[in-house]
Amino acid sequence: MRVVGLTGGIATGKSTVGELLRARGVPVVDADQAARVVVAPGQPALQAIVAHFGADVLGADGTLDRAAMRARISADAGARKALEGITHPAILQHIAGQVQALAAEGHELVVVEAALMVETGSYRGYSALVVVTTDPDEQLRRVMARDDMTTEGARALIATQLPLADKEAVATHLIRNEGTREALEARVDEVLGELRQP
Repeated sequence: MRVVGLTGGIATGKSTVGELLRARGVPVVDADQAARVVVAPGQPALQAIVAHFGADVLGADGTLDRAAMRARISADAGARKALEGITHPAILQHIAGQVQALAAEGHELVVVEAALMVETGSYRGYSALVVVTTDPDEQLRRVMARDDMTTEGARALIATQLPLADKEAVATHLIRNEGTREALEARVDEVLGELRQP
C-alpha cells in the first residue's frame, strides 16, 4: 500500500482536494480529525494537557476549551511547544492506526491530510507529498473573505505557517488552485493518476 501526504497553506484548498480524492474512492485520513479525537474526554493526551496547563483549559462539559487553549499558546511559544509535545505523538499514533486499518481492508493508496506536515517534518514519512498552493495575494484575499478579517489580521494568521514557497520546495506533486473548480478537478485527476502508478 502507498501512503501519501497532502498539505497546503491556509485557504489554498487543501480540504477541497481531500474531498475530491474521497469522491474518487481514495481514503483520506484527516489529521485535524485525529487532533480532535486524541483530546476527547478520557483520552491520555487530554489528561496530560490538564496535568501540564491546569483544569482551567477545560470547558464546563469536561472537553478541551479550544479558544482558551488557542489564546494561551498564541501568547506563549513555550506553551505551544508543550502542547505540541503532548498532542503530536498522540496524533501520529492515531493516524498510524487508521492507516493500518485501511491497509488491512486492502486499499492500495491512502492519503494523510495535515496542515503542518512540512512544519513538523512528518512529510518525510510518506512516499510522496502533494502540496496544494495558490498565489500569495489570492491566499490573503481568501483568508480575509473566509474569516472576515482585516489585511493585518489575515497576514498574521498566514504568518503562523511556513510560506507557501517553502512547502512547494519539498513537494513531489503540486496542485495550483488558482482557477476554476473544473481546472482543480482536472489537476487532481492528473496527480491521482501519477500516484496510482507503481
